[in-house]
Amino acid sequence: MRRAALVFVFAVFALTCRAAFAQDPPPPLPRVVVDLHGLIPSFPNDAVQLASSRGLSISELPGAGFGGRAGVHLYLFKIRVVTVGVGGEATYSGSGSTPVEGTTGLVPVSERLRTAAGQLSLNFGSGHGWSYLSGGAGRSQWSLHAAGDPDSSADTESLPTVNYGGGARWFAKKHLAFSVDVRIYEIQPGSPSGARPGSPRTRLFVVGAGISLK
Repeated sequence: MRRAALVFVFAVFALTCRAAFAQDPPPPLPRVVVDLHGLIPSFPNDAVQLASSRGLSISELPGAGFGGRAGVHLYLFKIRVVTVGVGGEATYSGSGSTPVEGTTGLVPVSERLRTAAGQLSLNFGSGHGWSYLSGGAGRSQWSLHAAGDPDSSADTESLPTVNYGGGARWFAKKHLAFSVDVRIYEIQPGSPSGARPGSPRTRLFVVGAGISLK
């Protein structure tokens, strides 16, 4: 009986240890991830040159707005704890301003920003969730004009744009994650249009959140 009991205890101990040490290692990052984010861009509302480039006053600039972003990311290889990825994104965001009732001399203004860019990312974590730092370059079109007026030539210009930032993804389900991204867009100066100066070099701060699919 004692020998049988010792065998039973040893067997239970061995099985317990095996279960504790035989857990699967965390999975690597997936090959491809798609991001769908809502955005809150912080449009500048105190830039004298920006207002002058569109024939507006500073008090007519809209400020913060809303938008969306779609991105596709490919994860190539891992170097120690870092997985290197490449990808691209397209964003659309907008804002608007309406003069306070009773105000004179001000007009409603519409603001739209479209950006497309490639990115290089450094990723830290596993397929269950990871954080990242990324940056890239692309082009932007920045439309800013009195509501109802046709776009000026400045609004159709394609402006070189650099972006950099970081974020994280948490996969609560096998193919679906919650993700956040904080990013800065550096938009290069625009060209003068007639008697108006070109738009200034501008830095936009953008917060995004949404879902990721793998």
